[in-house]
Amino acid sequence: MKTRRLFKEDVYMKEASAVITSAAAEKGKTLVTLDQTVFFPTGGGQSCDLGTIAGFAVTDVYETEDDIIHVVDCPEGALAAGAEVALAIDWERRFDNMQRHCGEHILSGMFYREFGGVNRGFHMGDQYMTIDISLEENPEFTTVTWEMAKRAEYCTNEAIWQNQPVITRHFDTKKEAEGLPMRKALTLEKDITIVCVGSPENPSDCVFCCGTHPSTAGQVGMVKIFKVESNKGMFRIYFEAGRRAFLKYQEEMDTLNTLCTSLSAGTDDVLKKYQTQIEKNKEVRNQLYHLKKDVLAKESARIIEDYGRGVNVHRYDVLTLDDLVALTREIGPHAGKIGFLVHEPTFTVLLVSDGKTDCGKLVKDNAQIYNGKGGGNKTMARAIFTKMEYVDTFIDLIEKHLR
Repeated sequence: MKTRRLFKEDVYMKEASAVITSAAAEKGKTLVTLDQTVFFPTGGGQSCDLGTIAGFAVTDVYETEDDIIHVVDCPEGALAAGAEVALAIDWERRFDNMQRHCGEHILSGMFYREFGGVNRGFHMGDQYMTIDISLEENPEFTTVTWEMAKRAEYCTNEAIWQNQPVITRHFDTKKEAEGLPMRKALTLEKDITIVCVGSPENPSDCVFCCGTHPSTAGQVGMVKIFKVESNKGMFRIYFEAGRRAFLKYQEEMDTLNTLCTSLSAGTDDVLKKYQTQIEKNKEVRNQLYHLKKDVLAKESARIIEDYGRGVNVHRYDVLTLDDLVALTREIGPHAGKIGFLVHEPTFTVLLVSDGKTDCGKLVKDNAQIYNGKGGGNKTMARAIFTKMEYVDTFIDLIEKHLR
């Protein structure tokens, strides 16, 4: 029995009653069909409605050839064919989907109207929506620039500000629907729904779609594009609409205000001050590079001198582990049997030699005795421990082993 789709008759209907036409248990859930339903099933890039049937949670809704299947979380046998039940959708979720889907329609229509861009892909995700625009109708445009995206975004929001009507029409056959000015060629043969935003003679958008949409564009609220990128010969537009776009805008304004405060800037000069800060940071990094290079050169000379006096353990808490690795490349040929560089903050010891003593083998054979780990090669290896006591004991063990 084909389910009567109440959401096609009145998209604002939140509750209804229905008679169960079938109920079957499957994997701990109950699959229910109804004589009529307010639940929109997953389709057309839009997620399904959720809500309750007879007070039990509806966790999924999908469509078969003739029926709509409602997946209900309820005890087996709680719902049975012939019973009349109350239906209620999660209205916040439904309206969110309506805002987003309608926003996508208008934005796609504006890319088509302004630049001949055809929407060849649509995704409605949890964090953002995307459309894939193919520039195939107007040879003047070969790439979607950020300025073009901003133009399409402005035109979209202009249609929203004008509160243009959103008219949904249902047709039994393709022939009945073909007279409308659609931005995509009609591929369906029967049971066709056409959504038109604005005047049917000169619409902001007109396309076949099975999703749910508000009655006016103003209910979309706003549309905001976040990013444009190339994708498989097309251009992927990342954006949001409705309440989600507003919340994303608030979040990004919070970030901008924090940046302005940290730079003692206003929104009109924050980019200039940020660029100035970047240039200053480059200067500081360049100075630091040369200072560190000088420090490491002097430290390398000091260590080599210490090796000549029999001092082979050097400890550090300011230089980084990468700095010590750089030192090993300079001091290795002068280390003789063995030298140790200890990085105290990470309880790490670097072993270095002229290659006659195998540093890697020493770590492999002895570090695990003190719950250490590590590895390396003949001229340089590292051992990492959980506390300094183990570092000192390990060094003592290696020194005694090599005497």
